[in-house]
Amino acid sequence: MSTAAAWLVRLEARAPSRMRLFCFPCAGGGTTPYRSWRKQLPPEVGLFVVRLPGRESRLTEPPYTDLALLTEEVCRVLAQEPSDVPFAFFGHSMGARIAFETARSLRRSRRALPTRLFVAGCNAPHLPNRNPPLHHLPDRELKQQLARLGGTPRELLDNDELMSLALPAIRADFKLWETYCYRSEAALGCPISAYGGTSDPRVSADEITAWREQTSAHFDVTMLPGDHFFVQSAAEDMVRDIASKSAGPYAAAAVAG
Repeated sequence: MSTAAAWLVRLEARAPSRMRLFCFPCAGGGTTPYRSWRKQLPPEVGLFVVRLPGRESRLTEPPYTDLALLTEEVCRVLAQEPSDVPFAFFGHSMGARIAFETARSLRRSRRALPTRLFVAGCNAPHLPNRNPPLHHLPDRELKQQLARLGGTPRELLDNDELMSLALPAIRADFKLWETYCYRSEAALGCPISAYGGTSDPRVSADEITAWREQTSAHFDVTMLPGDHFFVQSAAEDMVRDIASKSAGPYAAAAVAG
């Protein structure tokens, strides 16, 4: 299903949007964590959360396991959106990788780039993934790993019926992440802002800073207190920073390839 209505949850403010922020979820994630962002963003910034197949209202749809195919579909969806309003991308963990590859796909098709790419809790794409793969684990062991990672509500982990519904998408997301193959291309022409957690065991500060190589424009890095899910525990500080950069003067027009 390639309709924007299926793929995008629109949390727009009452004011006409002069800027749009598209948010991509982490592995196994949905749209809920982003709903609280609306009140922190400027009224002129429209908030759009990408809803992937295999979760929430799209639970019966098969989830993607191939990042290239997923980004192709996301680009088709974005082509249905107005072309006269600038936009930025935000992604956490797997979502950062999706946002990055979507931006590169837009460039290859000679379409406008995001005015800025916001990435959080994700090692730079040209670096190897140093964490052991999880997508092949039996259900019981995968649930144990999810508990160790944090970020998954305890009430979900303890509910066998709900977990049976959630695990296919979670497993598919980990496969998408763990089988990703980086292909070297020229650096993006849009700025990149990277965020990391000071106590994140999966992604180091050096791996966050390495995103610098992926842009020929401005780059900045912000380390916030917390583990891999600092985007939840330090959400207020991070969203405040994103809001200030989303409404900045560089966001007045879309970036050409």
